[in-house]
Amino acid sequence: MGVLLSLSAQYCPPKRVEIFFLVARQKPQERTTVLGFDSEAMDTALILNFLNTPWVFLLWTTFLKSSLLLGIVLGLVSYTVYAERRVSALIQDRVGPNRVGIPMTLLGGKKDIHFFGLGQPIVDALKLLLKENFVPHSVNGFYYWLAPKLVMVPAVLVLGVLPFGSTLFGVQMTIADLNIGVLYIFAISSLSVYGITLAGWASNSKFPFLGGIRSSSQMISYELSLGLSVVPVLMICGSLNLNEIIDWQVKNGWIIAPFWPKGLSLASLIHPAEVIQSFVAGMSFQRLALWIPLLISFVIFLVSMFAETNRLPFDLPEAEQELVGGYHTEYGSMNFALFFLGEYAAMIAGSGAIASLFLGGWSFPFIPDGSHGILWGLVNILVFFGKISLLLLFFIWVRWTLPRFRYDKLMKLGWLGFFPIALANIFVTALILAYIHK
Repeated sequence: MGVLLSLSAQYCPPKRVEIFFLVARQKPQERTTVLGFDSEAMDTALILNFLNTPWVFLLWTTFLKSSLLLGIVLGLVSYTVYAERRVSALIQDRVGPNRVGIPMTLLGGKKDIHFFGLGQPIVDALKLLLKENFVPHSVNGFYYWLAPKLVMVPAVLVLGVLPFGSTLFGVQMTIADLNIGVLYIFAISSLSVYGITLAGWASNSKFPFLGGIRSSSQMISYELSLGLSVVPVLMICGSLNLNEIIDWQVKNGWIIAPFWPKGLSLASLIHPAEVIQSFVAGMSFQRLALWIPLLISFVIFLVSMFAETNRLPFDLPEAEQELVGGYHTEYGSMNFALFFLGEYAAMIAGSGAIASLFLGGWSFPFIPDGSHGILWGLVNILVFFGKISLLLLFFIWVRWTLPRFRYDKLMKLGWLGFFPIALANIFVTALILAYIHK
């Protein structure tokens, strides 16, 4: 109570503070009223006043947003693994995991409830937690232990700048609203290569070392095209802040769309003339001309994200047919699980970046933002994670459809394909913008 009083004194009138101190000196059983003020109500007012102090408000809202986002992402990671096993089984005409559900027989029931195998991620997590952590004798102990953490942590840190909703209870649904959010994503995500390279080197084995070297060269090659492909988006939106980029798309339409109806609402759908008028107003030569370089940027960014997350057809650092298991060959138990979770967390972070930069983030046609009510704020969050889920399904579909690249073809695509195209695309966008402004 003393801390609350000292911190809130500057935000309360002097007379009110004097009364609060008088109440604070009383024993709890003696507190009734002081000068007509209810002591319990004043305690509540003090606590609320303290929680509304700017820095305290920032702390507890950031904690709640971080907890909410981390809980959603960790659940999404677990069930993305389940979705991958089910989708791969569907593509290969298999059944997939469909047995683990609610063990009613352990609770006295007569029959287990399989529930489409949705309990499989829980069983997998328990298996990895309880599995013996065998460590080869020849490894470099400290770096061997550090490497899996360096793979997992950057992917989680990237999520901190992604706007996963508009507003909820008046609070912006971004953990850290940085003016250089796009640069932060590239800076933090590039750190994961250190974990993979360290894992290969610290294992003191030939195949893991080759996998680490492959990963470092692959990430350097595709980070160049990944960064250059975003420049046209930044030139058009005029900001590195992800919230401002999404706001631009709310007003002008998604970056990936060749045209966007202006002034179209749910009420106007019953009037065909207004619908046609809004579509005509949204079509322009300038937007169509810019759409071509933006589509090129989207394709380069999407494919480069496959290479950044080591997903097929770019999973050369862990190619089973060539390197046994690549950089994580010597890992098991929870250390291996961290590599596994890091890959899927990187997929989620990459999908969130794609959705924010090109697909409007949390926005969707006919759906207002959170300023129109709490319900719409929740809907915006669902829209954002719905887009991420669709992109994750695309990642899974590509993995089980396309064959792996040969390594020289992989490097050739990055250096002789995407890099010069992304560089030329910047100049084309600049020329189109100069012509439009002229």
